Amino acid sequence: MLSHQERIDWHRHTGHQLIYPRRGVLRVFTAAGVWVVPPSQGAWMPAGTAHSHRAFGATEMRAILFDVDGEGPFPQRPTVLAFTPLLREAVTALTDDAAMAPDVRSRLARVVLDLLRSVEAPQRFLPALEDPRLREVVALLEEDPADRRTLAQLGAAVGASERTLSRLFREEAGMTFAQWRGQFRLHHALVLLASGQQVTRIAGACGYASPSAFIGAFRASFGTTPGEYLRREPDLRI
Repeated sequence: MLSHQERIDWHRHTGHQLIYPRRGVLRVFTAAGVWVVPPSQGAWMPAGTAHSHRAFGATEMRAILFDVDGEGPFPQRPTVLAFTPLLREAVTALTDDAAMAPDVRSRLARVVLDLLRSVEAPQRFLPALEDPRLREVVALLEEDPADRRTLAQLGAAVGASERTLSRLFREEAGMTFAQWRGQFRLHHALVLLASGQQVTRIAGACGYASPSAFIGAFRASFGTTPGEYLRREPDLRI
C-alpha cells in the first residue's frame, strides 16, 4: 500500500511490467510523458522502460512482471489499458497468492495477457516537452494549476511570444495549448478526487471558471459527472 503522495523513484525492469492501482490513483512518469491511472485501468511498461510512480489517495498498487522470453505478443510501448472485471480479478489473484503452484500461475498469467489484447483505454496522457520555454510554462502551471493566465500572458512570463508557444505546443505535444491545458486540468482533477476533495474546491484548484464548467469538461471527457464517476469508481479513493 502506498500512502498519499508517496513516490517510487525512477527505475526499470528486465521484464515487462503490468501496473494496476486496485485502489487510489497513480501518476505514471516515463521519458515520453505522464499518465494518470485510476482503478479501472492499468499501465504497461515494456522491459527496460525507465519509469516512476506517485500515489494519490491511499493506493493499493499491484504489479506483475512478464519474462521477455515468454509467449507474447507484448505491447511494444508504454500504454494505459482498460481493466475489465475479469482482468482485475486475474491480476489480483496473481498478486495475492504467493503460494500459487507454478503451473497454475503460468496459466493465469497467460489469461491476463490474452485479456490485455482486447482492452483499450482513453489516453489521459501529457507528452513530455523538450523546448525550455514550454517547460517553463508547464512548471508555472504545475506550481499553480489554478493559474488562468492566457498563453500570451504565460509567454510574457517566460520570454516567448504567444505565436511561438502555440506553434511549439502543436509540434511537440501534437495538440493546441487549449487541448493540452484541458488534459492537464483533468489530470489534476482526478488526483484531487482521489485525495477526497469536493467538486467545488476541485473546480477552483484546477483553474475552471466555475463548478459547472468543470463538470461540463469532465463529462465531455469521461462521459459522466465527477460525482457519478466516483460512484462508478468506488476504489478511486479510500
